[in-house]
Parts: sequence; C-alpha cells; structure tokens
Amino acid sequence: MAKNPIQWFPGHMAKTRRLMKESLSEVDLVLEVLDARIPYSSKNPETEALIGQKPHMLLLTKSSLADPDATRAWIDHYRSLGRTAVAIDTLTGTGLSALTDAINVLMKDKRERYSQKGMEGKALRAMIVGIPNVGKSSLINRLAKGKRAKVEDRPGVTLNKQWVVTDIGLELLDMPGVLWPKFEDATVGENLAMTGAIRDKILDTEELAMLLCARLLTCAKDAFLSRYKLTEEEVDGLDSYDLFETVGRRRGMLMSGGQIDHARVATMLLDEFRGGMIGRITLEKAHNM
Repeated sequence: MAKNPIQWFPGHMAKTRRLMKESLSEVDLVLEVLDARIPYSSKNPETEALIGQKPHMLLLTKSSLADPDATRAWIDHYRSLGRTAVAIDTLTGTGLSALTDAINVLMKDKRERYSQKGMEGKALRAMIVGIPNVGKSSLINRLAKGKRAKVEDRPGVTLNKQWVVTDIGLELLDMPGVLWPKFEDATVGENLAMTGAIRDKILDTEELAMLLCARLLTCAKDAFLSRYKLTEEEVDGLDSYDLFETVGRRRGMLMSGGQIDHARVATMLLDEFRGGMIGRITLEKAHNM
C-alpha cells in the first residue's frame, strides 16, 4: 500500500470545500471533529487556511475507542499550539459538558457583546466540519437531543449542509465530510482507511488488514495478542502477511483444503478494530508528530 498511496477526492468533496468558504460568514465559530484514534491523520490540513481567523475548536470524538493516555497527550499537544481541544464520546456522552464549558470560554467576548446589545441568550452559530465517518452526525444528534442528522457507519452520508438547533445555545451548520486532494504521507491514507474514513469498496481490504496487524503488534501488542490468543514467541519475526495468516488460522477461518479465507479474516480484523473489540487503541502518538 505504501507504493500506491490511497487517493480519494470525489466531486462532492470539492463542493464541500466551496460550501465551507461560502458559509463562514454565517457562523461565529468552527468545530473541527477529529478521530481520537488518529488525531493527526484525521485533521484536514486545508481546514486552517479555509477558516482563517474564525474562532476554532478541536473535538476528539470516538474517545471511548482510543487509548485514554494517548488522548490526554493529544489534548495537551493541541493546547500547547494555542488550540482549544476537548475529548468527547457520543456513545456515552462523555465530554459533552466539557464541550459546553469550552465554548463558553472561547466565545465569552461574543456573548458579552450580545448581552450589551440586549440580545442576551442569542444562540451562537457554529460550523461543524471533519472528515467522513468521524462522528459529526452522532455528535449533532447528541447535542440536539434526538435524531436530527442522518447517521450511518459509512463515509459520505451527509451530502448537503443543514442547520440544526441544539439546547446548549448553539445552532450547528453540519457540513458533509471532506478529505483533501492528496495524501502526501502514505501512513495518513492507511490510518484513514483502517478507521473507516474511506469506503472499503475502493480499497484492497486484505492488504489493509495485513498492514493493520503489523501496526497493532507495534502500538497495542498486549491487546492484539490477547484478543487473538497468540504468544510473543508465535509472532516473533513474522511479516504482516504471515501475521495475518496466523490470526486467520487461530480463528479457524479456513476454506476447503485448509486454505485460509483471506476475505473473511480481513473483514473480521477491520470490524473488530473499528468496533473497539481489540481494545482502546490509538494508532499515532502525539510526541511523534
């Protein structure tokens, strides 16, 4: 996969970039949603330039799937760069009160100006942006106390901008998920693919799952070995292909003749990683960025 970096830039994503620029004048702040498992790879490098000087907050979502120590390190990293950053989880509701508090601090001056003009309580307007399948719609539904945005566990469901009213003093402008034209770093494309930000149907999922095995052995060895009932001695020195086959054999995913069913193993590995069944795993560490 490193020899052929993943590229993904359909027409609706070019449309979204235009929508973002055109809609900035309608909002008071921008909420950028990142995947806590890949905070660097899921941060669109074009966003900063697109939003300019507009107040900007980073939300690390899916935090219940990520290593909590790594998430805290990422929050500290982004705060050291002068960014407001909050970890949240839409499944459990963790972090939503911290999000409200952070917005109140970031937008204190704006709210005071509204109050001085006799508009106390006037809702702020926020644009919510992020890559596909990062959890924007789930977050909006949490804040809106109901199913206001269509949610599916696949990228590209939200295709048009939509306004959503919440009960925390915010009106949210939901934008379709957008990637960027080219992944200069092959690892970024791999991370996005592993977490489901890119449609599986355009990928070689077997090769992706092999890469995932090797990555997990490096960044979450204990959880990986425990999940698939492997020992360090069994996996010592194995390349990604042999490691993948070892997992498939241990799970009994065999076809007639004893051959390993690569398609089933790949689907199982990707589903279990994305669903948090292997453990709370962060694929990239803040100190390496």
